[in-house]
Amino acid sequence: MAKIYIGTSGYSYKDWIGPFYPQDTAPQEFLNLYNNEFNFVELNFSYYRQPDALLLKRMAEKTHENFLFAIKAHKSMTHDISDNIAKDIEVFKQGIKPLIQAHKLGTILIQFPYSFHYTPNNRRHLAILSSTLAELPLALEFRNIEWIKEPVFSELEQRNICFVNVDQPDLPRLIKPSEIVTADLAYIRFHGRNRQMWWKGDNISRYDYLYDDDELQGWIERIKVIIEKAKILLIAFNNHSRGQAVQNARRLKELLVLNNIKQVH
Repeated sequence: MAKIYIGTSGYSYKDWIGPFYPQDTAPQEFLNLYNNEFNFVELNFSYYRQPDALLLKRMAEKTHENFLFAIKAHKSMTHDISDNIAKDIEVFKQGIKPLIQAHKLGTILIQFPYSFHYTPNNRRHLAILSSTLAELPLALEFRNIEWIKEPVFSELEQRNICFVNVDQPDLPRLIKPSEIVTADLAYIRFHGRNRQMWWKGDNISRYDYLYDDDELQGWIERIKVIIEKAKILLIAFNNHSRGQAVQNARRLKELLVLNNIKQVH
């Protein structure tokens, strides 16, 4: 039975002051307060800039013993693929060492864009990336339905790499909700179901969505299937606008209790 960790994608948002953080909370206090309620968070800044070891060391020290981080792969590894990929990966690995040493690295989240198609070149890149990071826990999130193939799942299983299950708008060629487990680690990411803004919105409006109870309850049976196969399940809410991710993370925790599904505290 998997240990379940629930949290949000990011925690440092000014529009969470009021909905989650008390008024006049300084940004340097956000993680302390977040840590009081949640046991897991995704770090997004590492997509835009390579992780800084000193910063991650301080973050690890601020969080409790059972806390886990997922850290997003740098864009040079997934979106703007660099000619110096080996060097970029090494810089990334050096930056996340404090999380590894503190036993708080849940996974590296490797999130590919919709434009990352199932092509020979992209499959070769993925194989290189997976091999270079093989000693670390990895979770792959695809956006394009072309990757939903048995050979992909089989390869992930052989490498013990997690396939990320997603909740997102029901739009053509996007990946549907699933309960796929390809590794000891399992992962679910809730992006919201904002159909109108998915293709034309920015990183705030695209994920501006609040799940209702029926939508969350619809995941309970999938979660039951997943935790029978995995050792750890990470669940992240990415609908961060105005603290909606916090509301939904709290409610899912309550629904799991009502369904007699145990979580890590």
